[in-house]
Amino acid sequence: MSGRRSLVWLGLTPEPERELPAAVAALRTRPADLSRAALTTAERRRVERLILRGTQRGWLGYLAEVTALVVEAAEAADAEGTAAATTAALVAGEVVLDHHRMLIGLPGAGYERAAPQRQALEQAVLRLRNRADKGAAV
Repeated sequence: MSGRRSLVWLGLTPEPERELPAAVAALRTRPADLSRAALTTAERRRVERLILRGTQRGWLGYLAEVTALVVEAAEAADAEGTAAATTAALVAGEVVLDHHRMLIGLPGAGYERAAPQRQALEQAVLRLRNRADKGAAV
């Protein structure tokens, strides 16, 4: 590869930039936190920095963090307030899973590197969907 920075990863999909900040902020929010709006703004700025000045490696690192949050939410025991966390985790999980599936169309090893995250997300999204379906049935 030449000394030029590859930007092909930026063309995958706009959904992460649009949907992840609010969902990730909701996953990072604890009941004692004062402002989800401030956390959403911080997440949005972080995503914008990654997209405007980052690299594919940095972006995939961020998505690995989101994957860990989704998996943690899927594994969390039922507790008060889990409906909002389940919804946020499901949104984030589906967005990142779709993104990671599209990596197959890009040059490089991104798709292979994301394989463990895809597997974890597939399981987490299934658990979250089941939890959401049970909540809707109650």
